[in-house]
Amino acid sequence: MALTISSMLPLGTELPKFSLPNTVDGSEFSTTSLKEMPTLIMFICNHCPYVIHYHTLIQQLETDFNNVFNLVAISSNDVSTHPDDAPSKMTVLWKDLGLSIPYLYDESQQIARQFQAECTPEFYVFDSNNLLTYRGRADDSSPNSGAPSGIDLTIAMRNTIDGQKVDIEQHPSMGCNIKWKS
Repeated sequence: MALTISSMLPLGTELPKFSLPNTVDGSEFSTTSLKEMPTLIMFICNHCPYVIHYHTLIQQLETDFNNVFNLVAISSNDVSTHPDDAPSKMTVLWKDLGLSIPYLYDESQQIARQFQAECTPEFYVFDSNNLLTYRGRADDSSPNSGAPSGIDLTIAMRNTIDGQKVDIEQHPSMGCNIKWKS
C-alpha cells in the first residue's frame, strides 16, 4: 500500500455537483437528491486497510448523524486493477456492515478529481449552504494503532450542525492512493 496524503481542497469551496450510481439500491444518486442540511462526503473503497480501520466509525457516523447530515460514500478506484472495489463487491460490503447510506461508484473518476481527492479515506464536510467547512482526516489513528475516535471529523460535523466556526487548523487525511486509470 502506498501511503498518500490528501491535498486539502480550499475551505469555502462549493460542493461539486455529481450524479453517480448508488451500489446500495441501484438508483442514480445526485447532489439534487441531498436534503437541505449539512453533507459529509467520504472517499473510500473496499480494499484499503486505512478505510477498513474506519468501518466501525462509518457505522457510528450513520447511527449518530444520519438524521442531521447527508452522508455519502464514494469509491473512485480503477476496478480493472483493483477488482475488490467493483460495484457488486461494494454492495456486498455495505450489506455486511449493515449500512444504508449511499455508496456511489465514480467509474470515470471525474468526481474524485473535482474534489481533489487523492487517498482513501478522505472526508469532506459541507454546511447547509453547500460550502466546505472541513476536509481531511477523521482522527490521528491508523491501522494497528488502536480504535479510531473520529474526533477531528465529529467535532467539525457537530460545529457545522450548530452553526459554529470549524477550526481552520485541519490535518490532511492519510491512506492508500486512489487507484487512477492509466
